Amino acid sequence: MSEYPPGNVEDREMLVEMPIEKLLDFFFLQIRNVWRVDGLYFLGIEKKFGTQAATEIDAGVWQILAMIEAKKLRRMFEVGENADISTIMNLLRKSSWALDQPFKTIEISDNRAVLSIDRCRTQEARLKKGLGEFPCRKVRFGYLRNFAKALNPKVDVNCLVCPPGKHPEDLWCKWEFILRK
Repeated sequence: MSEYPPGNVEDREMLVEMPIEKLLDFFFLQIRNVWRVDGLYFLGIEKKFGTQAATEIDAGVWQILAMIEAKKLRRMFEVGENADISTIMNLLRKSSWALDQPFKTIEISDNRAVLSIDRCRTQEARLKKGLGEFPCRKVRFGYLRNFAKALNPKVDVNCLVCPPGKHPEDLWCKWEFILRK
């Protein structure tokens, strides 16, 4: 996959010896830790420079991550150029962002998919801390658009619902992916 395989031999052997359920829990813990770091950086930037500056920086980071992650997943799962909608959504489900979204639904038809996030840990944590909703549309849009475009440049991504826009109580964001013919 790359010239730098993940982990050394001893670390890989340690992980192979773990029961599968414990390994999966450990895997999700590590993904959650990546999100914790992202959130802590965001909060630090937000505190020092304000929400707008933090959002601008966050959006840029996630746009770049989307391209890197899509290309790495493409290679790992041996996906060719110009992936179809089903394949794009399959790889998106394997992304660090989607794996940390346990309350999601994905609907796929021939050339269209809709991704909905019914509950959002980030938003719920902010509200619990009294910080208010994070205006995440710019960040998520850049990530999802770049992820899809890295797999097929003919895919358009549309935001149907996302803060700072209004949303129902049981839906934080909803995204449409359309493959142009």
